[in-house]
Amino acid sequence: MRKEQHRGILAFPLDKYGTSTLGAPLLYAPCKEKCALLAIAGIHGEESETTFLLSRTLRFFAEHLRNVAFILCANPDGVALGTRSNANGVDLNRNFPTENWNAETTLSRATLESERITELSPGKAPSSESETKALIEIIQKLRPTEILSVHSPLACVDAPEQTPLVKFLANLSETEYKTDIGYPTPGSLGTWCRENSIHCVTWELPRLAPEILAQKFAEKLAFYFSSLFSKFPLCR
Repeated sequence: MRKEQHRGILAFPLDKYGTSTLGAPLLYAPCKEKCALLAIAGIHGEESETTFLLSRTLRFFAEHLRNVAFILCANPDGVALGTRSNANGVDLNRNFPTENWNAETTLSRATLESERITELSPGKAPSSESETKALIEIIQKLRPTEILSVHSPLACVDAPEQTPLVKFLANLSETEYKTDIGYPTPGSLGTWCRENSIHCVTWELPRLAPEILAQKFAEKLAFYFSSLFSKFPLCR
C-alpha cells in the first residue's frame, strides 16, 4: 500500500442495523465470520473525528474483514447537527439499560478547560432512544468477544483489564491505560458491556486534528485489524 493512497469511498457495501431519530440509516460493516471485535465510533456527535479515523482505517480494505465489524457512526443525527446528544437531546452514552442508570440530567463541557455546565438528558427511560435500541440489538446479534468504543479527546485507554488490543492502542497513541475514566458514567455502553460480560475498551483519542489522527493511526490500525484478527491483506 502506498502511504499517500486513500480511497474516496469504502470499497464494500454497508448493512443497515436501524434508523436514527431523524430517519438516518444506522450502518455497519459486518464481518464474514465470528465477530471477535466490534469497533464503534461517533456515539457522541461532537466527536466526529472518531468517525473520520475509523472511515480512513476502513478505506485500506477492499472487502469486509473476517472477524472485525465496524460501526462508523452510532449517532449520525448528532454528527450532522454538531451536538454531543442525539436529536432528542439525549446523551446516548448515558441511555443504556444498566443497574446504575438514573434519570438525573447529565452535564458535559464544551472544551477540556470548560466547566461541566451543558445539560443533557439520559433519556426518559433506559434504551428510550432508537439509536440505543439498535446498537444493543446489533451487539446481541453479532455477539462480539470485545468491543472498541472510540471517543475523544481525553487521551487514554480505559478498560477493565489489559488485553492485546488495550496494549496496542496505548502504545500506538502513547496514552495512559486506565481502569476507570475518573468520573461517574451511569447508563454508559461500557457499564452495559460489563454487566453483560462483554469486554469493552474505550479509546479516548488525543486532542489532535482529524487529518493528523488519520495520518498517525489509520494505517497502523488497519494493519493490526488485518494481521491479528482477520488475516486479510491490506489493499495495495
